[in-house]
Amino acid sequence: MGLTRDDVARLADLARIELTPDELAHLAPQIDVIVEAVAGVAEVKDDDIPPLAHPLGIVNVARADEPQPTDWRVLQPIIEQDAPAWQDERFRVPRILEEEA
Repeated sequence: MGLTRDDVARLADLARIELTPDELAHLAPQIDVIVEAVAGVAEVKDDDIPPLAHPLGIVNVARADEPQPTDWRVLQPIIEQDAPAWQDERFRVPRILEEEA
């Protein structure tokens, strides 16, 4: 197969990359090796092997996303401790509107 210096120059032009003649001469053999390696992977493909999303066969172990009851009596002291202000079992925040609610 073999990519030539002109092939690499054309690819660089399409990618809008400016390369010097020395860079083109240096990159052409390297890119050719990469293209041959990728082509070699295609030869290894076997139709008897099913495609995998993950090589270890890991399954999702997350529980179903369903509402769970919460005991607020347990959480309320933690929430109050972290709240900047707390009043009547609610967050107290500064009024930002002049209108009455």
